[in-house]
Amino acid sequence: MNLHGSSRIGERTPEGGKDENVFDIQQGVAIALYVKAEEPQKERKVYYADLWGQRSEKYDYLLQNDVKTTEWQELKPVAPYYFLVPKDFALQKKYEKFWKVTEIFGEWGSGIITRRDALAVAFRQDELQNRMLMLTNPALPDSVVAETFKIGDTSEWNLHTARGSVEKEKIQEPIKEYRYRPWDFRHIYYSDSIVSRTCRKWMKHLLKPNVALALMRTPIPSEELTQVLVVDSIGDLNFYAFQTYFFPLYLYPEQPKGQLFEKEAGGPKRVPNFTAEFLQVVKDSLGTEPAPGEIFYYIYAVLYSPTYRQRYEEFLKIDFPKIPLPNDYEAFKALSNLGKELVDFHLLKHPALQKTEIGFPESGSNSVERVRYDEATQGVYINKDQYFDGISREVWEYHVGAYQVMEKYLKDRKGRKLSLDEINHYMKVAKAIRLTIGLQGKVDEVYLKAAG
Repeated sequence: MNLHGSSRIGERTPEGGKDENVFDIQQGVAIALYVKAEEPQKERKVYYADLWGQRSEKYDYLLQNDVKTTEWQELKPVAPYYFLVPKDFALQKKYEKFWKVTEIFGEWGSGIITRRDALAVAFRQDELQNRMLMLTNPALPDSVVAETFKIGDTSEWNLHTARGSVEKEKIQEPIKEYRYRPWDFRHIYYSDSIVSRTCRKWMKHLLKPNVALALMRTPIPSEELTQVLVVDSIGDLNFYAFQTYFFPLYLYPEQPKGQLFEKEAGGPKRVPNFTAEFLQVVKDSLGTEPAPGEIFYYIYAVLYSPTYRQRYEEFLKIDFPKIPLPNDYEAFKALSNLGKELVDFHLLKHPALQKTEIGFPESGSNSVERVRYDEATQGVYINKDQYFDGISREVWEYHVGAYQVMEKYLKDRKGRKLSLDEINHYMKVAKAIRLTIGLQGKVDEVYLKAAG
C-alpha cells in the first residue's frame, strides 16, 4: 500500500489537494505485506493500493481497515523495469523506437559540485572577488575564515592548502558565470582549489560560446516533465534541486600544441556534439543533414510539446527522454524554428523581451523582506510597499522541476537589496514564461501534425 506523502517530490493528491506524510520525514512511505510459501510458487501475484490525503485521514483509514477491506489492484510487473506501481505502457513499442538523449549527444555529464556554496558561489562578481581576497589574507587565521564561510576540512579538501593555492591564482580568471538554478544567474570561483568537483571534462565546452540542455534522468516532481531548460554557461549539480545533467551542443577539441593562440586559426574550432549514428539516421530520414543548431532546436521544441509530455509521461518518469525522429522536413523545420524561439526566450535573448509589460512602479529600498502574491492586483510584493505588477497567477505558479521559479528567485534573495539588473532580469523572466506558455500551443499544433 502506497501511503505517498513525499515532500521531496512535492506529492499532491490526484485532485491536486494536500498530501501529508504519516511520519515526520521527507521520504514517502509504503506498507509492504509479503507471503512466504513453503515451496516456490509457479504463479506469483502482486497487488497495489493508494492512500492519499492528510495525515489524520490516513491514520483513520489504517485504523478502520485491513487487507480484506482494502480495494486492491492487481499488477503485472514486466521487463525491463518490473514496476510495483500501476503504469500505462500502451505506447511502449512506439516510444522504444525513439532516440534517447544519451544516444543523441556524444558527451554529457552531471553538474558541478562545490560542497561549499557559501564560499564558491555569489550573486555578484565583486562579492566573489572580495571573498577570495579575504581567503588569501595572511592576517586572518584559518579558524576565522572557516567560521565566516561555515566551511571546514574534509577527507578531500583542506582549507589551509586551498588558501595557499588560491593565493597563487589570478583571482579574476577563475570567476565564471554560473547557472545556479533555473533563471538564477550567479558567479562561481571555478577552480579545483575551491570547487570539489569541477566536471571540467564536459563543462569546459560551456566556457566558450555554446548552449546545453539541462535535464534529469528521473523528473522531480515525478508527475510530469518540467525539467527542460537551455543554458549557455556552466551549471550546478542541483540546478533542478536534484542531480542535473548537461548536454552541450558543441564540443571544443583540445588546442593543438603548435597553436599558441586561437586567433591564429581564426578562432576556437568547435564540432557538433551529436553521435555519428544519430546524424546518419536524421540525414536518411530527412534526405539532408540539417545544421547542428536546427537539430538542437527541434529537440527542444519536442520536449516542450504538451502532447509529447502527456502522451509519454509514464516513460518520461523512468529515464532520460527519448526523441522521435523527424520524417518530414517541413514539420522538422517548423518545430526547429519554434524551438529556436523558445531557446531565445529561455536565454533571455529574444528581442520581444527588451520591452516588457511587467512593472516595478514603486520606489523604495528594493529590499526583499516578505514575498507574497496578490491575485487581485497581479502583483508580486517584495516588501510592504514595493512590488512587480502584471504577473498572472499562471506565470507566478510556473514550475521548472521542484521550483516555483518566480517565487524562489525572490526568496533566495531575502534580506538583500535587489539591484537594477536583478529587477530587469525578474521582469524579463516573467515575460519569457508568459510567452513560453503561449508558444507551447503552437509547438503542439505542429507536433501533432508531424507525430499524429
